[in-house]
Amino acid sequence: MNYTLHQLQIFLKITQLKSITKASEELHLTQPAVSIQLKKFQDQFPIPLTEVTGRKLYITDFGKEIAKAAERIINEVYAINYKTMAFQGEITGLLKIAVVSTGKYVMPYFLAEFMKRNEGVELAMEVTNKARVVRSLELNEVDFALVSVLPKKLKINTVPLMPNSLFLVGSEKLEFAKNATRKKIFENLPLIYREQGSATRNAMERFITKNKLSIRKKIELMSNEAVKQAVVSGLGFSIMPLIGIKNELKNEDLHITPIKGLPIHTTWNLVWLKSKKLSPAAAAYLEFVKTNKKDLITKSFDWVKHYDKERMLVKK
Repeated sequence: MNYTLHQLQIFLKITQLKSITKASEELHLTQPAVSIQLKKFQDQFPIPLTEVTGRKLYITDFGKEIAKAAERIINEVYAINYKTMAFQGEITGLLKIAVVSTGKYVMPYFLAEFMKRNEGVELAMEVTNKARVVRSLELNEVDFALVSVLPKKLKINTVPLMPNSLFLVGSEKLEFAKNATRKKIFENLPLIYREQGSATRNAMERFITKNKLSIRKKIELMSNEAVKQAVVSGLGFSIMPLIGIKNELKNEDLHITPIKGLPIHTTWNLVWLKSKKLSPAAAAYLEFVKTNKKDLITKSFDWVKHYDKERMLVKK
């Protein structure tokens, strides 16, 4: 046997994704390069590791056993690297963060510099809806979570990061009368919702209920990106976080519709369980956020002020 650590990493990724194409994308390699390494790895075993039926890749039982062994070997190598860096005084370990889907427009900017400074830290970031994020926090599966609405039933510590503002947005492809009231806008135009469990959806529903608005047609989509593209296409309007539509506003693909009672203001918070024993990597990250958050906000999110302070004719 003469396989390499690189081949083990490629094979493990293929077994996880069950696709050479997806594995090549995630590993930032070309598809031919991944295929060649898989063949070289396979050539060292008399039993097939994978098989292709139609266009679908399957992992054989033997391949699954080899994948388990590969994962153990890779984890041991990581452990050696961590120990080496720890003895050199560097921060090492795995930092696990759960982020609500819209938070993907926020969290990377609070991570990039920290990860550059601490090469021994690895990051696992799950992006999902609020319900799943809170569940991950509750089960102690993550170090931190990023949320715009604090979970009420958990005992948590919080660090407020920055404001989160939600506006009614649409495209020029879907028009309404210039003198239309708030009531008429919501009655006559399709409104696009996020899925159940989304904090954005909850905020939208509270606004509609509080103002006793009637909805003509409701469309439900499963991600913020899907909602954004649907609004750009003219499929409907939606109440969306400003943080996720910067480029679309700049390019005039989307426009803010001034409405009384909007924007809705919440706050992005980094939260963690009070009972959580933070790892050295997590503790270092928390200190980094507390020390640098003002500079990070000024550097990456100063543009938000333009829209939050903008004075527009508000529809009654």
